[in-house]
Amino acid sequence: MKFRWIAALLFSIFGVAIADSSLSPKQECETLMNKVLPFAEHMLKREGEFFPYGGALKNTGDVAEIAGYDGREHPPSMDIIKLIKQGFVAGAESGEYRATALVYDVRVLVPSTGNKSNAIAVSLNHRGNYSVIVFFPYELKEGELKYGQVFAQQGESDIFKSH
Repeated sequence: MKFRWIAALLFSIFGVAIADSSLSPKQECETLMNKVLPFAEHMLKREGEFFPYGGALKNTGDVAEIAGYDGREHPPSMDIIKLIKQGFVAGAESGEYRATALVYDVRVLVPSTGNKSNAIAVSLNHRGNYSVIVFFPYELKEGELKYGQVFAQQGESDIFKSH
């Protein structure tokens, strides 16, 4: 899988602005999540994997596509996650971003079954003191993506500084 190709596709998927300023922090994060999640689904179906990536809701209502690249063709996911988070923090500190969504692939223990599963994780943070990680357990068979029961947990609140 070529990282450059993934980044190019990522930048073509997002694009619709979130213009409703009456939304709560949770609603803005859910809307952002719905904009960034399809890329992971697409890559899993096509390639069976994806590199971590993200999206940020700007003050203008536009969604910025965020990808990390450190020069290596197959960097460890944790290195890319760290780069993306650094970009998120910089955008939060400058006041440019009001919400962020970091998307990555993980293995999780599914609370409803007690079994381990692959999952798409979406770490959401909002300047309005909202932080959650949503997990989409999945099974991939012959290019078909089937979801298990979605669950969430408290996020790390590591992007926006508390005021």
